[in-house]
Amino acid sequence: MRIVPDVVSRRQVLIGGMSLAAVAGVVGPAAFPSPATGYKHHRFRHGVASGDPLADAVVIWTRVSPSVDAKPGSGLGEPVEVRWDVALDENFLEIVQTGTVTTDPRSDHTVKLDVTGLLPGSDYFYRFVSGPDTSPVGRTRTAPAHHATAGALRFGVVSCANWQAGWFSAYRHLAERGDLDAVIHLGDYLYEYQPGKYSYGADWDDVRHHEPPHETVTLADYRIRHAQYKTDPDLQRLHAQVPFVVTWDDHEVADGWYPDGAFEHQPDEGPFADRKWAAQRAYDEWMPVRLGGTAQVGDGERIYRLLRFGGLVDLMMLDLRGHRDQRLEVGDPATDGEDRTLTGGDQLAWLAEELRVSDARWKLVGNPVMIAPMLMPQRPKAQQIALQASTDPMTWGPAEPNTDTWDGYPAERRRLLELIEDERVDDVVFLSGDVHTAWANEVAGPGRTPVAAEFVCASVTSNNVDDFMGTAPRSVSLAMEEAIVELNPHVKFVNLDDHGYCVLELTDDEARMEWWAIDDRADANTGVRRQAVRTLSAGSSRIGTP
Repeated sequence: MRIVPDVVSRRQVLIGGMSLAAVAGVVGPAAFPSPATGYKHHRFRHGVASGDPLADAVVIWTRVSPSVDAKPGSGLGEPVEVRWDVALDENFLEIVQTGTVTTDPRSDHTVKLDVTGLLPGSDYFYRFVSGPDTSPVGRTRTAPAHHATAGALRFGVVSCANWQAGWFSAYRHLAERGDLDAVIHLGDYLYEYQPGKYSYGADWDDVRHHEPPHETVTLADYRIRHAQYKTDPDLQRLHAQVPFVVTWDDHEVADGWYPDGAFEHQPDEGPFADRKWAAQRAYDEWMPVRLGGTAQVGDGERIYRLLRFGGLVDLMMLDLRGHRDQRLEVGDPATDGEDRTLTGGDQLAWLAEELRVSDARWKLVGNPVMIAPMLMPQRPKAQQIALQASTDPMTWGPAEPNTDTWDGYPAERRRLLELIEDERVDDVVFLSGDVHTAWANEVAGPGRTPVAAEFVCASVTSNNVDDFMGTAPRSVSLAMEEAIVELNPHVKFVNLDDHGYCVLELTDDEARMEWWAIDDRADANTGVRRQAVRTLSAGSSRIGTP
């Protein structure tokens, strides 16, 4: 993909920056109608997106449909030239960067580029033009300058959005806020399953069906699946409102994947290496993320990286699938092996160094799977719990860990927490996803006192405990939550039933996490309510309530 930016003088950028204050503060959700209404951007059916904001740069993205036959994953369609504009106002009267790119079937007609030369801590608007069509307008925001006083930052936090399990109302409610600096997506942005599998509730009913109508295995499959998710109006609206910072978990490739295989991959599906390459290639094409340090598609597959937000936040996004050893079964004595790794040696060394040298107030770790040790009570035999309105936790089987999380790699977790403790790294907060449920945990070091906090967001739509059991929300799960806290006193909040999103607000004095729950993921127009709030004072790893 060839980028030919027009020359824009530094003076033009500075002059535009002085008028930014007149734009910022008056632009809210109403300025960006949902793509579901009045959507006539024929060549830009998959919306626009931005991501990985730096102090002077941001990635912008779109997909062009230049002809009827040039469908995602088809490999068809001619090369097409696309112009892009970045401006200080939504009417594009003050354009500060512009250029042209050429895209073709080799990148599935996606367009992804790194816009540089921007001012820190500033709102920008962007669009794409191809032939007679102009894309929807996107809004993005650069990070504050390094060491700059940020005042306050506010991030949406989400994970686990299964198309078949419900509507993405959580994204709609986040978009309607109009007060976010970025959205942190902790993985499972999409799912690989065929229709009728792992869908809504205990019976796996599809609220809406996946395309293609089979499990994703090939490059064409993954491109089609990404394209389908990018047609969701609520996801489109959120992407157009705020930059995303993403990492992958397992379902972007296949359930339970590690470098050499996956639970969900079968021998008749071909070499796993081919499937992993296809999934990661499509992800690179369709997501507003820098892989291997650049926005250029195909430049690499390293997704762990650091993003700085002034002097307030260093955000370290991890890859906990691409470098891990294979998961072991509960009780396997090899689980405690000193050489077992979840992160891989290079990534762990990188994370340790970034934590050690960070001078930001808050060190956020985008951590796809839970890090706090957790004993989970088993359900009664023969799934009797699904038939009872309540149950006695004393009848459950022995507690056991989830070896798909850091609990399956305890030696490496101990080394990481020991470093945080020994180096006295303050104000570390792990932001976690994957488990479809909501948690606030104090994470203890080898000295048995908390050295970090962990906030876990629930799923956007993917099934959680009451869904799997087929029980009414806030019935059987209440007893399970009580038993979890009894087994794990470092758990300061847990909810096993609700779906939604989180909002993390950070100041120099406090981190404040809010959990927001949607009412019904099967209802596209569902409402939302604030479920819980937990706080963390600077200099302390003890979680409190406001």
